[in-house]
Amino acid sequence: MKQELGSFESVRQMDGKHGPVRNQLIIQTDKGVVFQSYRSIIAAEVDGKTFLDKKTWDYSVTTGKYRNAFLGECKAETERKIKSGQYILADLN
Repeated sequence: MKQELGSFESVRQMDGKHGPVRNQLIIQTDKGVVFQSYRSIIAAEVDGKTFLDKKTWDYSVTTGKYRNAFLGECKAETERKIKSGQYILADLN
């Protein structure tokens, strides 16, 4: 799955209350955008579909905070979208 995320174009730190946040990255690819927390890909929006890593999407409170910011929603909404099939759980790492 990782190769399907596209070719790297740019990377930036996520913005937090007090500026850029270390270890929370937004990676732009030629196919979409990827959210990486530390060394793990958490979520990706590629070719109009949203993918969440099946092992790390809900890894910690901190990861969840920035995942929510990336997706623009709360955890309960994310869980609803997983259950409905709108979001796809996959091995992104």
